[in-house]
Amino acid sequence: MISIQNLSVEFSAKSLFDNINYVINKKDRIALVGKNGAGKSTMLKIIAGLQKPTSGSVSIPSDITIGYLPQQMVLSDSLTVVEEVRKAFSHIKEIQEQINEINHQLQSREDYESEEYHKLIDQMTILTERLSMEGSDNYEAEMEKTLMGLGFKREDFNRPTAEFSGGWRMRVELAKLLLTHPDVLLLDEPTNHLDIESIQWMENFLATKANAVVLVSHDRAFIDNVTTRTIEISLGKIYDYSVNYSKYVVLRQERLEQQMRAYQNQQKQIQDTEEFIERFRYKATKSVQVQSRIKQLEKIERIEVDEVDTSHLNLKFPPAPRSGDYPIIADNVGKSYGTHQVFDNATFTIKRGEKVAFVGKNGEGKSTLVKCIMGEIPFTGDLKIGHNVKIGYFAQNQAQLLDGEITVFDTIDNVAVGDIRTKIRDILGAFMFGGDAIDKKVKVLSGGEKTRLAMIRLLLEPVNLLILDEPTNHLDMKTKDILKQAIKDFNGTAIIVSHDREFLDGLIEKVYEFGGGKVTECLGGIYEFLEKKKIATLAELELSKSPTTPTKTKVQSQKDETEKPRLSYAEKREREKAIKRAEKRVSEAENDIARIESEIAEIEQEIANGETGNNIFDRHSEKTKQLENAMSIWELASMECEDIKNKYIN
Repeated sequence: MISIQNLSVEFSAKSLFDNINYVINKKDRIALVGKNGAGKSTMLKIIAGLQKPTSGSVSIPSDITIGYLPQQMVLSDSLTVVEEVRKAFSHIKEIQEQINEINHQLQSREDYESEEYHKLIDQMTILTERLSMEGSDNYEAEMEKTLMGLGFKREDFNRPTAEFSGGWRMRVELAKLLLTHPDVLLLDEPTNHLDIESIQWMENFLATKANAVVLVSHDRAFIDNVTTRTIEISLGKIYDYSVNYSKYVVLRQERLEQQMRAYQNQQKQIQDTEEFIERFRYKATKSVQVQSRIKQLEKIERIEVDEVDTSHLNLKFPPAPRSGDYPIIADNVGKSYGTHQVFDNATFTIKRGEKVAFVGKNGEGKSTLVKCIMGEIPFTGDLKIGHNVKIGYFAQNQAQLLDGEITVFDTIDNVAVGDIRTKIRDILGAFMFGGDAIDKKVKVLSGGEKTRLAMIRLLLEPVNLLILDEPTNHLDMKTKDILKQAIKDFNGTAIIVSHDREFLDGLIEKVYEFGGGKVTECLGGIYEFLEKKKIATLAELELSKSPTTPTKTKVQSQKDETEKPRLSYAEKREREKAIKRAEKRVSEAENDIARIESEIAEIEQEIANGETGNNIFDRHSEKTKQLENAMSIWELASMECEDIKNKYIN
């Protein structure tokens, strides 16, 4: 489908890609992997047509559409969420307008046998088929499902995008991209701004609805669940494997070991042959054998061992000064913005040496509580920082806060003090900024390189409480594993805000879930937490919401009823308001269905009376599509209403 031929890219006389060739086929699910700076993002930009290679070409058929999601983008904030996402269907509106124009022309013409009339009929047929293939009859419902799958609530749809954080605005762009259903999706770190539940929804979407996908991601669980082919970029070359990432790691190691054994066997054969030639070169009785061995040596095709990039991050946190037994004690801590209560009554204790995770949907207060701990924002309740606690804080947007106009060396030199200034080059070298790399300006670094540079700040002085807010964003697999091991080996306390299941697995011993205005403690690892919450896969989430779920027995229902949280008076009032709003949406959807059904009945009566003019069949088809769309909206509204009613008991 897309052919990459003899592709080479050079930056400042350094080769990034060297004569690369491969093909992207229909329904391919490709993971682009490699170290930070290997060229993964550059490869996506070249395929998307946003960057030109030094030499070679990318052949894309004219009828193939490409959708590209970069790591960072400039976002428009002039419209509401739903208005912005509707842009994904602008081509459908254009097709409908063309059909209406042709209909108008056909009604005003009477030259039924002319060539022009037949051309209009053919054009109408083509456009109608295109419209049918686009699934235009149900796009409003599809738009709602996509936005809700990405974590938006129905009440968010008509809010201006300017009210949302950068991560949520990125979700709007992702929704637009997914809804266009391009032939090839190019996704650069799509999970960086998603929470665990949204990532699982996206896994299901890409696996069941997407066409070809090429993605760059640091989330191992995500790419394992989505991709079936892995292309490694290393030292300017690519290595193509028809398996997912976990299997690729095993096959790659086996390939290198087999290659090395074959190389060593051949080197032994060459050495033995050369020794024979040298020993008997001047003996007349052995001249025939010597000449035969010389020819044999010339014919040997030399095995080359793939060059392996052995550079790696050398990360180890300094020994932690001893703190008090309880670095964090929270008692009824709450935070609100105006009338919006982010969370309340957060009560928990973190012991010295514990590694804990903050998880939950975006916007539920994870980073907000971190800011409370850091003393950056006011809050209610009592939050005690233990004796001799020294905090090392990595903010979610730490890499973006770097000054892009100064060099890598100056970035660290400007904040280093004392004897550390004499060791800056050694520290940068340990973080893979060796040689000329220290003189690069920050603005030319990849996302992962910026994250590594920001991470160095944590090493400039010893701390005993690490607070890391999404530390793995933009990091490659190997660097992420090294960071994970460094946190494991750290003898202090760590709070990690992350959506990366594989990174948290085996690292943390306690999970704090943020949701519904509460902070809930769950003992155990991340997968134990997911199992308890019944959200290990999106399929389970959808099943729990399905209206076709088997009826529970009376005993089961009573048991479930007692397990639901009880409501305060204020919460009951809020729940009643939410139910009324949901019931109103159901009622409005039912009224729309009744109105459209009535209009369809009127048209069918006209047809039964022998009417054939006034575009009657097209009107009937259009109303039928409107009815299907209205039924889907009613179904969504009904499911949401049931969820609200069943969530709590009075």
